[in-house]
Amino acid sequence: MSGRAPQIVTAELPADLRALAERLRQAHYPADRNQVAAHVTLFRAVPPSCEEELHDALGAAARQHAPIAAHLVGAMSLGTGTALRIDSPAMLALRAELAGRFHGLLTPQELSEPRLHVTVQNKMPEKEAKALQEELARTLEPRDFRFAGLALHRYLDGPWETINRWSFRG
Repeated sequence: MSGRAPQIVTAELPADLRALAERLRQAHYPADRNQVAAHVTLFRAVPPSCEEELHDALGAAARQHAPIAAHLVGAMSLGTGTALRIDSPAMLALRAELAGRFHGLLTPQELSEPRLHVTVQNKMPEKEAKALQEELARTLEPRDFRFAGLALHRYLDGPWETINRWSFRG
């Protein structure tokens, strides 16, 4: 099964922001669906046949780039959930480079530019989601940070198996 499972590429958060997102997920994400750690998804379904090439591409990107600048903007509505909205033109540029390299292998959804975010609440009544967004609007301080690296995971019908992580060091 794992050899045929889709690959997921994420941007690694710095420890302090990852800890904040994890606390929010533990408090607000339905426990039975909280199966993966806080993350920023860059690609959610790269074919498993690309694993070796993807491994090489992510490793090369980490070697070439210093930690990538980003800004935690605030809370973002997901309709029935809430996320931490992130702005990072440099991460989107790196993602676009990777998308270009894997162009013929990605779904149309994977080719479109994502809204960078960390989901902290999902599949809740809209009223609860809106209440958390209002709370975060009052309490969450926008701040600059740097993405620490990239990670590759394998989707296992719910949880993920981490294949590798690469720290930016360019």
